[in-house]
Amino acid sequence: MENASGAKKRIHFLDEMRGLAVFCMIFYHAFYIIGELFGIEQAMDLFYFFMPVQPFFAGIFIFICGISCSLSKSNLKRGAILLGIALGMTLVTAVVMPKIGFVDCEIYFGILHFLSVCILLFALFSKLIKAFSPAVGLVICAVLYIFTAGIGSGYLGFGEALRIDLPASLYTSNILVPLGIYSPAFYSADYFPLFPDIFIFLAGAFTGVYSAKKGFPEKLYIQRVPFFGFLGKNALIIYIVHMPLIYGAAYGIELIINLFK
Repeated sequence: MENASGAKKRIHFLDEMRGLAVFCMIFYHAFYIIGELFGIEQAMDLFYFFMPVQPFFAGIFIFICGISCSLSKSNLKRGAILLGIALGMTLVTAVVMPKIGFVDCEIYFGILHFLSVCILLFALFSKLIKAFSPAVGLVICAVLYIFTAGIGSGYLGFGEALRIDLPASLYTSNILVPLGIYSPAFYSADYFPLFPDIFIFLAGAFTGVYSAKKGFPEKLYIQRVPFFGFLGKNALIIYIVHMPLIYGAAYGIELIINLFK
C-alpha cells in the first residue's frame, strides 16, 4: 500500500511478529548453550520447558519470510547473499570453533540455509507462484506439509491410513540432509530441512500474493511494539551475532565462577 506521496507504507505488524520470533529464538538458544555446553542444569530445564513451543515461533518466522518474498523484487540477490552467510556460518561452526575448543556447535543446514534456499526457489518460480490461485495454493501447502512431515522418520503419508515407507538405504548417508533425510550419526546444532517446512514458507508466499492484490488490513500498518519492530527489521544481523555473544558471555561467566572456586 502507498501513501499520498507514493511511498510504500511499512507493514509494522510483520516486523513485530518477526521480532517476537527472534526474541524467543535468542532465549531458546541461550538456554541450550548455557545448559548443554556449560553444564548448567537449570538452563537445560528451561530449554526443555520451552521446546514444545519452539516450532510455533520458528513457523511464524518462516511464514513471514514467505510473505516478505512475495512483496520483494530482489529475492535472487537476497537469497544468494543469505546463502553465502549461511555457508560462512557452517565454516565457522564446523571448522573454526571445534579447533578452539567449542564442540557440538556445528550447523550444517540451519534456518539461514533453509531460508536462503526457499528464497532462491521463490525467485526462480515466482511467476508460477503468483499466477497460482492463493486459496488453492494454501490448501495444497497444508496437504503436502502433513504428507511430508514424517520424512525424518522414514516415511511419507497421512499416518497409518496412507503410509509410504522410504527405502532404508536413503538413511545411511547424509547426502540428502537438506531434504530431511539423514543417517543416525547426523548432528546439527540448528537444523531446518526443506521438508516439511518449505510448505510453511510457501503458505506465507501465497498469503502475501493474495494480500498484495487485495490489500493488507489497515491495522497491520500501525506500530504497536517498537522494540519487537526493531528486532524484526534487524533479524539477520541479530541472528548472526547472537550466538557468538551468548558463547562469549557464557564462557566469561564460567571463567569468573571458576576463579572463586
